[in-house]
Amino acid sequence: MANLRSEVRNLYKNLLYLGREYPKGADYFRKRLKAAFLKNKDEKDPEKIKQLIARGEFVIKELEALYFLRKYRALKQRYYSDDNQ
Repeated sequence: MANLRSEVRNLYKNLLYLGREYPKGADYFRKRLKAAFLKNKDEKDPEKIKQLIARGEFVIKELEALYFLRKYRALKQRYYSDDNQ
């Protein structure tokens, strides 16, 4: 159980770090993140906790993809002209 606790804490820290660049703002992301973790704070079943951790890791991958796409679009706009104009 202590191992799951540390995994949950690391997941929270990673999500909090990634939320700094969230398009709607870090405060919006932090409030939603805290609410999501508080909603499941009383969960005791280790299998359910593992499922929730897997869901959080999926969210991390989605956020990373969102940030890479945003950076790619910014670079594309900066260095490639639009030929249609």
